[in-house]
Amino acid sequence: MPRLANPCFWGPTTHRGPEISNAMKTMLRGALLTTLLLAAPSLVRADEFTPAQRAAIIAIVRDALKNDPSILRDAVTALQADEGEQTKAATRAAIAETHDTLVRPEDPVAGNPKGDVTIVEFFDTRCPYCRKMEPVMTQFLGQDRNVRLVYKDLPILGPASTLGSKALLAAQKQGAYEKMRDAVMKLPSETTLPMIQAEAKRLGLDPVRLAHDMEEPSVQQRLDDNLKLAHVLGIQGTPALVIGGDLIPGALDLPELQKVVAEARKGG
Repeated sequence: MPRLANPCFWGPTTHRGPEISNAMKTMLRGALLTTLLLAAPSLVRADEFTPAQRAAIIAIVRDALKNDPSILRDAVTALQADEGEQTKAATRAAIAETHDTLVRPEDPVAGNPKGDVTIVEFFDTRCPYCRKMEPVMTQFLGQDRNVRLVYKDLPILGPASTLGSKALLAAQKQGAYEKMRDAVMKLPSETTLPMIQAEAKRLGLDPVRLAHDMEEPSVQQRLDDNLKLAHVLGIQGTPALVIGGDLIPGALDLPELQKVVAEARKGG
């Protein structure tokens, strides 16, 4: 699936590459054991093999893998595909179960509030990939006027991220969430309170009230709720998009975003 970039990762998992998971390794061992049994010279239980028979079976399998490594590659590919389908099914179930918290009345909304397709975007104000996706999303919403975009602030990259997210939710109290979001996403990644207050003043907001509202317990509670929701959905980093019943990690390019939304619109 085309991506502008991989997401910014968080939590204990800092890389999601093609490595074999522990579950997959267990499945692979089972597949190899099945191969051993099929290669057995007689239909007996595994614990009835003599040491010589065991050695012969292992030699046969090793020889097969040596002469045709594609056997192991094909097995791993099949297991990865199966694991991917299981993960996708579990994520779809989690999305369905969290429907009421995935989109809440207080969540900031862009695009068409009554759109027939909803995109929920989990983002971090400092995440470079979230920032790269900004013009793509802006262009997309300009073309498709029947999409609702729901923002979920997910500050995962340290104190400066938390500061930025609090500023957005505080600005929402002054009716300026989107304006402040546009401004903060353009600030240096090491965002500071003076930077935020300067932007608030430039945008015509009350910077003193903004700083006060940023410390409201309700603001922190909303961030905590987003964090819990991200855990439930298995979100590993930002940006992460929930479109229809699917979770899509990473920043999409415009054609892919158009394709995914079209599929969601058709109910695919």
